Amino acid sequence: MSPELSRLRPALFVLAALLATPAAHAQQTQTEEMQRRANVLAALPQDAAKRHFGSVRNAVAGDPRVIGSYAKGCLAGAVAIAADGPTWQVMRPSRNRAFGHPALIASIERLARRAPSLGWSGLLVGDISQPRGGPMLTGHASHQVGLDADLWLTPMPPRSLSTNERENMSAVNVVAANWMDVDPNIWSDGHRNIIRAAAQDPAVVRIFVNPAIKVALCRDPGGDRSWLSKVRPMWSHNYHFHIRMGCPAGDAACADQDPPPVGDGCGAELQDWLARQHKAMFGPKKGGGGASRPRSIPLSAMPEACQQIVLAR
Repeated sequence: MSPELSRLRPALFVLAALLATPAAHAQQTQTEEMQRRANVLAALPQDAAKRHFGSVRNAVAGDPRVIGSYAKGCLAGAVAIAADGPTWQVMRPSRNRAFGHPALIASIERLARRAPSLGWSGLLVGDISQPRGGPMLTGHASHQVGLDADLWLTPMPPRSLSTNERENMSAVNVVAANWMDVDPNIWSDGHRNIIRAAAQDPAVVRIFVNPAIKVALCRDPGGDRSWLSKVRPMWSHNYHFHIRMGCPAGDAACADQDPPPVGDGCGAELQDWLARQHKAMFGPKKGGGGASRPRSIPLSAMPEACQQIVLAR
């Protein structure tokens, strides 16, 4: 079993609930998201880090600085990707999660410009990070340092989407009903090509996709297989793929991950992910407890520099 999978074993009991969520809920419309945020805020302690980071609307000016790790950190000097580009559109704008390290924003824009030549009309850009990074009120354990971005597995339509569409339309689930492979009626060479192009960017160190998507990529990588090592299986991730950049050069306070394991990752490890996903979806269901308070850490548990960044005026 891989180290990444071993670390996730305590969370397996929630996998079925995550994967069984209907498409509209999985993508959270604006109304649903606002209700979730209200519920979380009502239950959070006043000193919760996600309360502070989730309420800040603007980035801290100055040179970009990444502090901490992907799942416990923050960002100064973030920039927001433009809501509309020649070959991209930002989704769920009311979430205010279109901010990232300038290098990540540049990487997304490069990929978007290449998209039409890859059989992919353009990118629908999902969550990146909050204006100052940090933990979010809803969703995402990572996305805290401006180096992660979710890109929808739905190609950009040939027109500008309305605000209502950006807030409420659902992405397309590309995984088959048995959760063991992709849906052949939806999956296309364009899906493979856009993921492959993202993986081939030297600045990108990992791409997370549902294990069933990894199956399709392993079966038909489109030639060279070396890029597959960056593509890591991860539950959910059936509506979008998640790109992650490494720590920028010179950012000493940024905590990087170890490189992905060598090899294409298409063997026993992938089969283990698939088996666990299938068991969670279709195996015997165990009873769960009642509603619990949202997990959070106090602001004082964040790196000291992050405390200063989120409280800066």
